[in-house]
Amino acid sequence: MVIMLLATGAVFGGLYWFQNFKAGIIQKVMASMSNPAQTVSTAVAAQTDWQDKLEAVGSFTAVNGADLALEVSGIVQKISFNSGDTVTTGQTLLELDAQEDIAKLASLQATLDNYHITLERDKAQAAIKAVSQATVDTDIANVKNAQALVDQQKAVVGQKTLKAPFDGRLGIRSANLGEYLTAGTSVVTLQALDPLYVDFYLPQQALSRLKVGQDITATVDVYPGRTFTGQISAINPKVDSTSRNVQVRATVKNADEALLPGMFARVNISVGTVQQLVTLPQTAIIYNPYGDSVFVVDGKAQGDPQHDAVRQVFVKTGGVRGDNVAITSGVKAGDQVVIAGALKLRNGSPVIVDNSKVPPAEDAPAVTDQ
Repeated sequence: MVIMLLATGAVFGGLYWFQNFKAGIIQKVMASMSNPAQTVSTAVAAQTDWQDKLEAVGSFTAVNGADLALEVSGIVQKISFNSGDTVTTGQTLLELDAQEDIAKLASLQATLDNYHITLERDKAQAAIKAVSQATVDTDIANVKNAQALVDQQKAVVGQKTLKAPFDGRLGIRSANLGEYLTAGTSVVTLQALDPLYVDFYLPQQALSRLKVGQDITATVDVYPGRTFTGQISAINPKVDSTSRNVQVRATVKNADEALLPGMFARVNISVGTVQQLVTLPQTAIIYNPYGDSVFVVDGKAQGDPQHDAVRQVFVKTGGVRGDNVAITSGVKAGDQVVIAGALKLRNGSPVIVDNSKVPPAEDAPAVTDQ
């Protein structure tokens, strides 16, 4: 009898345990189906040296640059340069036919010389009272008038010659021997290439952080990985009333003449002091009107010890530097933060971390053509 009762109890106990075990399994399966583990990529929050930067885009211009032309018309008689030459101040570049003007200058010079002779003779005569002072005064006036005419003609002859107004590199000439040039026709461009100016605009809020002499760096797509240095040389004293931006000009060294006027540039200006801040890739930040947040991998998922869980944390962001953003609060150095796959997550979601295809976050990412 006792054995039968024990057997019956064992059977009912086993059934009860099996029912509870089955219910638990079903509950876990349903829970895992409603909140499956998501595959994400993560990065470890790092504490790095951080300095705020102002960024802008600008254009290079020559300190001295001009399209050279002549003030008068005429036929090209001589060309004394080749396209692309480097020239010095005062170097003769082109001459127009000036034979007629030179002949007229010689005639006017002869007249001037004759007036000088007459003046000297009359002065000698006036000393012995042979001529009046009025005659000498007339001679002096004639000399001055003749000298003015000679100077005027010299200027006319000089206008037939094109000279380099400053040191620089010539462009491609657009005039040929024997060609008739009208006044003002561009012959060649001349650009002084070292140093260069880079002009850019910044919002008016940046004015308090700018000063003449402040260091800047500039990069161009033509030379990836190369940085050009310079200093702010001028800040426009007027803010544009439409855009509320202020124009800034910096002088950039260009000893090897790698940069050319008209090039597009990215300008960076370091401002403030160096700080120790936690940084994360920008892709980690979930931007919302009610606050920015990130997902931090924190412990095991509830009811799913095989997977890690995430915790949503609100953060305050600082400046941006390339792919990275500074975090002023909410995350500490060493936290493992989700940087890809966060859109599918919620607080407590189980995750599978896969960092096999995570690109590096760079402070100065290079632009490449694919």
